[in-house]
Amino acid sequence: MASPTAPLLTRRDFVSATAAALAASGMARVPARRTRSADGLVVLFQGDSITDAGRDRQVTEPNLARGLGNGYPLLVAAAALAAHPDRALRFYNRGVSGDKVPDLASRWATDTLPLQPEVLSILVGVNDFWHKLSHGYTGTVQQYEDQYVSLLEETRRALPRVRLLVLEPFVLRCGAVDDRWFPEFDARRAAARRVAQHAGASFVPLQAGFDDLARNGAGAGAGAPQYWAADGVHPTPAGHAVIAERWRHAAHI
Repeated sequence: MASPTAPLLTRRDFVSATAAALAASGMARVPARRTRSADGLVVLFQGDSITDAGRDRQVTEPNLARGLGNGYPLLVAAAALAAHPDRALRFYNRGVSGDKVPDLASRWATDTLPLQPEVLSILVGVNDFWHKLSHGYTGTVQQYEDQYVSLLEETRRALPRVRLLVLEPFVLRCGAVDDRWFPEFDARRAAARRVAQHAGASFVPLQAGFDDLARNGAGAGAGAPQYWAADGVHPTPAGHAVIAERWRHAAHI
């Protein structure tokens, strides 16, 4: 079952919010690195509803806005495609709302490995805890880590040259997120970091940045956690823009 989602927002909302989010976060634009080997690069985003972001699952072609959804994959792809129109970059989004690590594993052979991505980005972990509160799931932190390690080992065997990015699962203390989430959710964040280290993946930290923004954000409402994730889990346009900038900083695309 899918987790509750924040209201869908238009792409115009994302465009208008991006500048404000970047200014609030204090992040400078990172120049993309270009190499000949990157031409024709296939980039795949995988994960749960944060990655899914309302994408049209009937779309299978790369680089189409409705297939990328209304979240950070669209923002990443849009910036990279605009900056490098000569590189034939191909961006796919296969995030599925409600997914946990076992759900990713069950569909890995059908919607990940056949695309043969050269860059594979994964953000998963919120539902691995949230569904313990709402859906009767019983997975432990150790199971989350072991299953995630196994998934990336399988990926390395099938795609030995793939570049992996593991995004840190994160939440903000508002909406659905209360004291019940802690300290177990923090343990899952730490597990994701260990998974990245084990797989030789780039780890993209997100929690500390959002915590800082929620404490110190400038402007009307920017210091409230709801400004970045309306229900504590699903990012607003500003929150997606922050993830996109962190992603580009790590991937240099």
